[in-house]
Amino acid sequence: MRARLVVVWNLFKAWLLLAGVPALVAAVGWPVGGYRLVSLLLFFGLLVAFAAYWYADRVALGMVGARELPVGESPRLHATVSRLATRAGVPKPRLYLLPDGHPRALSAGRGPRGSAIAVSRGLLTAAPPAELEGVLAHELSHLRDRSVLVQTTATVVAGALVEGSRVGGWLQRALLFLLGPIAAAIVHLLLSPKREFAADRAAAALCGSPHGLADALIRLEQAAELVEFRANPATEPLYTFNPFAEEGIAALFITHPPLGERVRRLRELDPAWRDKLRAA
Repeated sequence: MRARLVVVWNLFKAWLLLAGVPALVAAVGWPVGGYRLVSLLLFFGLLVAFAAYWYADRVALGMVGARELPVGESPRLHATVSRLATRAGVPKPRLYLLPDGHPRALSAGRGPRGSAIAVSRGLLTAAPPAELEGVLAHELSHLRDRSVLVQTTATVVAGALVEGSRVGGWLQRALLFLLGPIAAAIVHLLLSPKREFAADRAAAALCGSPHGLADALIRLEQAAELVEFRANPATEPLYTFNPFAEEGIAALFITHPPLGERVRRLRELDPAWRDKLRAA
């Protein structure tokens, strides 16, 4: 019952954003053109909202430079995702590759159907099988509870606002100071750090152990310190952990809870883990 309520709540938040933006634009048109302009703006705004619902995953994946990963190029990864998806009770998502060395993963889409998971070449190189499974299970958990729809929609809208400020010239900095906080407010209004804790717990259940994901989070943070990462900071909610340096405009978009707190909560799911480690 609780799981269904989470799904309904996530759907409500996503459609609130998709319908709210056209309604706001239409309301702005009232003083200019009255009823006719409002109707026109609302109609085109709703068309854009439906398009964003169906194609937001492709837009988000394009924002991060991902390309689809054929089965023949990485059969073991496809098999791992297929096995975890079956265990999670969701269809196998499409797989994408981020062709750089920065270790990270993300999910984007509408939910169990019509979603994708992207992993970087750096993650595939750095993470042992158990840690990679933990990361993939975390992203599949976002697909199952449809929080992926909320984070994808919020990221696309916020990313469009941030990119809209890059007009060049003396206007760029002024627009960034104006649109950046608005984009960040949208992200924080819709996305709570609790979604990451919930996905961590679900991933631990899918994998049968919390330690793969816990070790992966530690490894990813350490590896990320060695590799410079540059991207649209509005994409932060898509990732398994925050890959951005917490400074400048990127600091406005932090939605992930502290990594140390996530690791601590995962370890607490297996209180005897220290004794097991000593025994080994």
